[in-house]
Amino acid sequence: MRRRFGYRRIGVLLERKGMSMNHKKLYRIYREEGLSVKRRRGRKRARGTRTPMPVAAWPNARWSWDFVSDSCGASRKFRILAVIDDSTRECLCLVADTSLSGARVARELSALIRIYGKPGCIVSDNGTEFTSRAILKWVDENEVPWHYIDPGKPQQNAFVESFNGSLRDELLNEELFDSLDDARRKLALWRYDYNTVRPHSSLGNHPSQQARRALEQLEGSAPGALASDGARECQNPTCSLSL
Repeated sequence: MRRRFGYRRIGVLLERKGMSMNHKKLYRIYREEGLSVKRRRGRKRARGTRTPMPVAAWPNARWSWDFVSDSCGASRKFRILAVIDDSTRECLCLVADTSLSGARVARELSALIRIYGKPGCIVSDNGTEFTSRAILKWVDENEVPWHYIDPGKPQQNAFVESFNGSLRDELLNEELFDSLDDARRKLALWRYDYNTVRPHSSLGNHPSQQARRALEQLEGSAPGALASDGARECQNPTCSLSL
């Protein structure tokens, strides 16, 4: 069930169930049972100086967008639009379809804003969908700052790149999709688990939605729209944006 989790993350899940164990003992059992995660061979990394991206302090301060590709059925390819909140690491949506145009991206963006409120900034690469006339028109009409990373510098969009790695490692490389509907269903279930159960080491091993609630309580009168209770009720395994 959690084949791609390391022993530390498994230890956090065990503690939530009241099964506290010394980390050395847990590691020994983990190794004896042959559960060690084998690192998949990654792509070559760009060399040179990298300027770290400032941390987004509050929910909705900055959203990151990117595309991931996969296939289903008889090698039928589809794309996934992934959107995350950089502050809480929450996955705001995973939209899967065989075609995702700039106009479709604009519609999904408007749907997200109706649920979560307007972001302070959006970060993406220079893909054609993100630089289309539909997106440029949407940006002008909604007055949301949109930051494009430098070409060939995915590290400037590090938060969503890290998320894409988890998505591929924990789901896309582990599952076979019979159809596009099957892929959408499994993506929705994985997203729900990622947001509400999965420990995030960058958040003190708390789930992302718990981190959002904690930050919302601290934010108080700081600027930025926050999700309503009704919007949070939509965060269930089968709820998604228009597909």
